[in-house]
Amino acid sequence: MRCFIGIDLGSTTTKAVVMDENQQVLGRGITNSRSNYDTAAKVSKQEALIDTRLTLFRRSLAAVPEVAGRVDHILSDLERNFRHVQFLEQLDDLERTCGENVRGPRFAGREKAVLGVLAEVFRRLREHSSGLFAVGARRKSDFFRDLAGSDFMHIGETVCRDAGLPFDLVLNVYDKSIIEVENRPPAGDMEGKFIRALEKGAMETSLIAKPVRDALAVPLEETYVVGTGYGRVRLPFPKEHIRSEILCHGLGAHMMYPGTRTVLDIGGQDTKGIQVDPAGIVENFQMNDRCAAGCGRYLGYIADEMNMGLHELGPLAMASTKQVRINSTCTVFAGAELRDRLALGEKREDILAGLHRAIILRAMSILSRAGGVKDQFTFTGGVAKNEAAVRELRKLIKENYGDVQINIDPDSIYTGALGGATFAVRAVVN
Repeated sequence: MRCFIGIDLGSTTTKAVVMDENQQVLGRGITNSRSNYDTAAKVSKQEALIDTRLTLFRRSLAAVPEVAGRVDHILSDLERNFRHVQFLEQLDDLERTCGENVRGPRFAGREKAVLGVLAEVFRRLREHSSGLFAVGARRKSDFFRDLAGSDFMHIGETVCRDAGLPFDLVLNVYDKSIIEVENRPPAGDMEGKFIRALEKGAMETSLIAKPVRDALAVPLEETYVVGTGYGRVRLPFPKEHIRSEILCHGLGAHMMYPGTRTVLDIGGQDTKGIQVDPAGIVENFQMNDRCAAGCGRYLGYIADEMNMGLHELGPLAMASTKQVRINSTCTVFAGAELRDRLALGEKREDILAGLHRAIILRAMSILSRAGGVKDQFTFTGGVAKNEAAVRELRKLIKENYGDVQINIDPDSIYTGALGGATFAVRAVVN
C-alpha cells in the first residue's frame, strides 16, 4: 500500500499524518518535540504508522461476522497490549543504559550495590507496568518518560533506603539515561510487537488472529513525505519535501472543512491568521513570530506561575463568575500582573478568564490584519482544545463579525501534518 506522510514539527509537539493515494487519512501520531528534532520526526511517523495498522485491522475485522459490534473493544484490547509490549521494550533499553552509565569516580567501590538497586527497581517497574495498561486504567500521560519517571522516583527512593544507598546517586544515573533513551525511537519491528500483543490478549484470539495477520501482511510503502512546522528546517528531508506552515495549515483546514475561508491557528510558538480560497490555497496571512503572547507557550508560562497543569487552566477559567481585565499582552509582564492580582485577592478562576480573553483579543488583532473573518471560520492548533479559549473566541467572533460558522475538529492539532500529507499525495498522484 502506498503511504503519503505529512510531519509537522512544532515547538512543543511533533505530529504526523498518513494518507493513502485517495487522500483518506489512515493514521495519526504525536510525540514531544524534545531537543532532538530528527528523533521527534521518526517517533511521530512511527506512531502514525502504528495507527495506520490499527485502521487496517479495523477494516479486516469488519469482514468477520462473529465479532460484529465488538470491533472497538477488540482493537482497544489489542492496542493496550501493544503499548505494554512497547513499554517493556523501552524499559529494557532504559535498564541497559542505566547499567552502562554506572561508572566514574563517584561510583568507586559501589558499582555492584548500585547495579543491584537498579535491578530491583526495574523488576518492580515491570511488575507494576501491568496496572498501567489494564482495562480502564487512567494514565496521566502516554509518553514513556512520564510513565517510567513517576514510578522510578517512588520505587527508587524506597529501594535505595532499604539498601542504604543515597537516592541521588541512582537518580543521577536515571536522569542521564532517560535522555539517551527518549532520544532514540522505540526499537524492534512493529509487526512483531503486534503479534506478541495478539498472543498476550485473552479475548477471541482464535477469531481475530487471521484477520490481524492478514492486515499485518499488507506492506506500508512510504511513497512521499512532506515536512512542515516551526522546526521544519531541521527535518531530515530535501528542500523539495518542505512546505511552509501557512500553506500546510491552510490546506489542512480545507481538507477538514472544505468550506473554510478563514483559519486561526494558535500553536505553541506562534499564532497565524490565514485566508484561503475555495481550493484551500492561501490568499493572505498574518502571524506573530517574535513574541510568545497569545500562544501555547504563554499559557504554559501562566500554568507554571500558578503551579498548575496546562490542561487545568481551561476548566478553572470556565468556573469564573467575573472577568478580571488583564492589561498586559507581554508574557513576562502578564506573569507579574497575575501575581499582583492574586495579592489583591482576586480569584484564580477570574484572573484566568481574563487571561484567556487577552489571548483571544490578540488573536483577533492578527485576524483583522489578515483580512478579518469570513464564513466559514476554522480554529486549529493545541489551544483549540482549551474550552475557555474557545468560549472567548465565540463571543468575540459574534461581537465583531456576527453569526459565522466556527469549525473546531477534535483532531485539529494535526491540521499542519494533514496539509503536509495532502501535499505529499499531490506531489505523486495527478
